[in-house]
Amino acid sequence: MRYLVLVMCLGLLSGCASIVSTDYDAGATFSQYQTWAFAPDKGQGSYLSLDGARVESALERELQGESLKKVDPGSADLLVTYRVEEAEKLESRGFTYGLGFGRSNWGWGVATAPDVRQVKQGKLVVELVDRKTQQVVWRGVSRRYLDEYQSPQDRVELIDEVVAAMFERYPPA
Repeated sequence: MRYLVLVMCLGLLSGCASIVSTDYDAGATFSQYQTWAFAPDKGQGSYLSLDGARVESALERELQGESLKKVDPGSADLLVTYRVEEAEKLESRGFTYGLGFGRSNWGWGVATAPDVRQVKQGKLVVELVDRKTQQVVWRGVSRRYLDEYQSPQDRVELIDEVVAAMFERYPPA
């Protein structure tokens, strides 16, 4: 019975862990924003990447759910920008084995090295910019990462999940 209670408590605590963080301009009046558009291309290329299309789809769905209307960038109240910030990490997999012997302060041992690989990851950053002042008024950052080994379906699910979690905190209270 104690173990069941412990497992339930751990499950509740893990559910409280936030997968996104948000920040906002405390002086901004979010009720004044009624329209939005994706910010014009800032030299990022003339094509939309696979992940870019996934992010834009998720953003459109969430902004529509916030009762914001999509319009041309020249007449929008908010310009939406996003990027995937890349990072690399080392990931170890498998087991290591060791053998040793010794006595007192003297000993000898041998161990196998873990299998290590370098993984490229990216975290999603979404910013809402007031078109008139050209200031960022709201920002959401994912704490979960996209990586190069995820399947397309896993990438869609992760992007949808983090974008939805970001906009649970918009507009700020």
